[in-house]
Amino acid sequence: MSALDVSASETISGEDLVAQYLTVRSTTERLAEPLSAEDQVIQSMDDTSPTKWHRAHVTWFFETFLLVPHLAGYQADPVYGYLFNSYYEAVGERHPRPQRGLVSRPSVDEVTDYRHRVDEAMIQLLESDAAREPAFQELLTLGLNHEQQHQELLLMDIKHVLSSSIVKSPYRTTNTPAGRFDSGEATPVTWAELEGGIAAIGHTGSAFSFDNEGPRHDALLHPYRLANRLVTNREWLDFMADGGYERPDHWLSDGWHHINRTGWRHPMYWEQNSEPDSTADQWTQFTLDGPVALRLNEPVLHISYYEADAYARWAGARLPTEIEWEVASSGHEVTGNLLPTSNLHPMPADADGGMQQLFGDVWEWTSSPYIAYPGFKPAAGAVGEYNGKFMVDQQVLRGGCAVTPGGHVRATYRNFFPARARWHFGGVRLASDS
Repeated sequence: MSALDVSASETISGEDLVAQYLTVRSTTERLAEPLSAEDQVIQSMDDTSPTKWHRAHVTWFFETFLLVPHLAGYQADPVYGYLFNSYYEAVGERHPRPQRGLVSRPSVDEVTDYRHRVDEAMIQLLESDAAREPAFQELLTLGLNHEQQHQELLLMDIKHVLSSSIVKSPYRTTNTPAGRFDSGEATPVTWAELEGGIAAIGHTGSAFSFDNEGPRHDALLHPYRLANRLVTNREWLDFMADGGYERPDHWLSDGWHHINRTGWRHPMYWEQNSEPDSTADQWTQFTLDGPVALRLNEPVLHISYYEADAYARWAGARLPTEIEWEVASSGHEVTGNLLPTSNLHPMPADADGGMQQLFGDVWEWTSSPYIAYPGFKPAAGAVGEYNGKFMVDQQVLRGGCAVTPGGHVRATYRNFFPARARWHFGGVRLASDS
């Protein structure tokens, strides 16, 4: 489902508000349901957060920004406020992010009780006159979209947690269907020729968007070409076989330093099986369904910006700018391999060709740094910290992935990660100059 859309001239009824609120909240609980209490408390690296923390943090958001200011007599627990604030400096002190996995109390059951208490209070608030105000509904919409972001992060993070275990247990017991066209050649790459000129970029209209998607503005485009599909595992193996990780001429200086410091020689979650009786080296990939044989025609997944850029150079191409990506995708329906109907894993391109895989499957790295659009101004107050203060040393990704909630992503949506990051569902689509 998508979070509700609110314009300045309309409001949503209390009944509809409650229904949409509970839909988003119940989705989070369904995603956490396959996990044990032990699963939910682990933080496997600084970039990830425990499932328990995600469930509590999104609850804290509603409590802090909606219940405390708008529901008379509501009292928040300051300990929970300290533990489950993420980065809102204006709200107060918070527990250090790298130590979230050390918080054994409150327990998983206590976090569940916390969610129930907040939900009960939120339903009371959503049925009150205060919820009729457009400003309130705009903040509620932000909260719902915020929780959808954490649904995606919950799955990305638990994948890293489970992969870090010696057991390498799957997130769920139902296996992902075998990808389309796992044997034979992948769908051939074709190139869409796109014209240059002045293009309007950024969100417009009354439907919800995050603040970093605007203001809408004009941008100059030179003619360019965009690949009709994502780069595959088979193509990535060709890059590796040609010394892609050993040849510095393909790499940005910082990327070359990073892969040699870390020892990266293949995408994250890949593992090579070189048993003596094997006729050839076999690769497996850890997925939310556990380890599976590498499916050659599926999009390559869990690569950093450094790797994506190096591959593009090796292939005689480049990464698209975010402006090029948005212009190319704007006329396409926002549909694809997304939650809740996704396989929690990328799927191969269709055989019929044409521009595809724009939404879902993998977040697509662009060559664009994450900076403010012309005229951008953060919102007043603590919610103004949502996006703007992260506009440094990060790259923009577009399109959503197989664990992005459907209805949450759109052509103007700007995701962002540091160039080194690859635990998220990042992949690559090639571009070139015409």
